[in-house]
Amino acid sequence: MTMTLGKYNNQNTFLHRIDARVKLIGLIVLLVSVFLTYGTAYMNLVIYGGIFLVLLVLTLLGRTSFFLLFRSLKAMWIMILFLLLLNIFLPSSNVQDSLVLFRIGTVEVHLQTIVNVSYIFLRLVLVLMMTNVFTATTKPMEMTAALEWLFAPFRLIRLPVHKLAMTISLALRFIPYLFDKANSIMKAQASRGVDYRQGRLREKTKALVSTIIPLFLSSFSVSGELADAMEARGYDPDAKRTRYRAYRWSLKDTLSLLAVALFLALVITLAVCRFDLFLALGVNLPQ
Repeated sequence: MTMTLGKYNNQNTFLHRIDARVKLIGLIVLLVSVFLTYGTAYMNLVIYGGIFLVLLVLTLLGRTSFFLLFRSLKAMWIMILFLLLLNIFLPSSNVQDSLVLFRIGTVEVHLQTIVNVSYIFLRLVLVLMMTNVFTATTKPMEMTAALEWLFAPFRLIRLPVHKLAMTISLALRFIPYLFDKANSIMKAQASRGVDYRQGRLREKTKALVSTIIPLFLSSFSVSGELADAMEARGYDPDAKRTRYRAYRWSLKDTLSLLAVALFLALVITLAVCRFDLFLALGVNLPQ
């Protein structure tokens, strides 16, 4: 199974035609909205659900694969299960006073435990969704130009803005390569008799090392080839650069930026006012 996160999806949709700077600002606004608090735990979950619906609409508009993204991230589900078990058997102090949902032997499973794990899970899902939409609808060169534009004020303190933007852009594009290469190495090692699922912990560790070392060597080799290819094409990060394509600001970019500004104003208002929807509707929920 191939990795979708970090891959550009060549389509001609509304999101693909929006200026990369607007999409980058929207990504930052969405990241901020995910890590704000909106009063009670239930209101946080409601707001996260609203953000999820917004991202789902953007995913459909950009024709990106939502289900394939999370099917390819099997390790995420293992991490969520591990966090759930960790919170159940090693609860924090604020969990002890919450409602007990059920018991597993002598171990009590509290409502706050489920809420804490839900926070982590929802935030992780939302961050992956917004990152996937951004990388799937933005070309690598447009992404580099947008990052360079965002970091432009740091030129005043002599920060190498172009090098930083290019490094981030290349790092994002290496994610699917590393994922696909790791799968290829694991299949090659399995055909040679390496067992990743059975055996003792020591044997599994050796099998994992047999995957990591070739992966690192392959990554260094590919990065060296990429550097040679960029130098062969005359790329000089210290030279004054010009642009082959001029990015033009259009009406749809202005309207999209206004929509991002309205969304930011809405989430800040909800975070500051701490509006409780359930209290307004007269719904009593357990604390």
